[in-house]
Amino acid sequence: MDKDILVRMQEDLVRALQKPAESRRWAMLVDLRRCTGCRACTVGCVSENKLPPELWYRPVFDYEQGSYPKVSRTWIPRPCMQCDKPPCVTACPVKGPDGATWKETKGVGAGIVPVNYNQCIGCGRCVPACPYNARTMDEGKFHSEGTPQLMQYETMPAFEYGRQWPRSGKNQPIGNARKCHFCMHRLAAGQLPMCISTCVCRAGYFGDENDSQSLLAEVKKANKIQILKKGKGTAPRVYYIANEKLEVLYG
Repeated sequence: MDKDILVRMQEDLVRALQKPAESRRWAMLVDLRRCTGCRACTVGCVSENKLPPELWYRPVFDYEQGSYPKVSRTWIPRPCMQCDKPPCVTACPVKGPDGATWKETKGVGAGIVPVNYNQCIGCGRCVPACPYNARTMDEGKFHSEGTPQLMQYETMPAFEYGRQWPRSGKNQPIGNARKCHFCMHRLAAGQLPMCISTCVCRAGYFGDENDSQSLLAEVKKANKIQILKKGKGTAPRVYYIANEKLEVLYG
């Protein structure tokens, strides 16, 4: 019996983490032919990162094509694309080695675009700069707001970027820009991103695309790959397999 793809990707991840950071190239691939729009990835991500209302790192959008009786639907999960040419970084006014957002080159997060909550000034300039709408300002809302008391699960700390971030008062990340980070804290612990682990359709792939033996590299090589908003020149690291031309659905 063949291995479940999660087992295979977990093995790939362990092998990738043994390589120097500069030799790895983290990437994600979503096979839209398998995606049913169940949004298990969205819910898993919200739970993992303790996300507040109206803030999603992994939204799934629904697109309909054609007219009756020939109608088709395509669901497109849209995490941060971890662009190699990220316009959000260019838009951020807090630059330099201790800036608020950058393209990481070191450690487990090499290739990912993180946010330093301690440096983010909450100006929000990066939000409209992203052509994929992958950034959102944390306005300090709570799911249980307006009830007799806030639920404990809402004030417990999240573990983004390998630190504890208690959600209370005006502490970070309240007031900061927030986004998907490929679950850097999970990668550091040798775990796959939560959205990949929770995909019941096995539509998501993650790994080191520089490793020709990785499942992600094999799937990418064996299929026609598309990216979103190719004309923006952002060089995204999230790829898609689809029967439709994605620029028609999401130019």
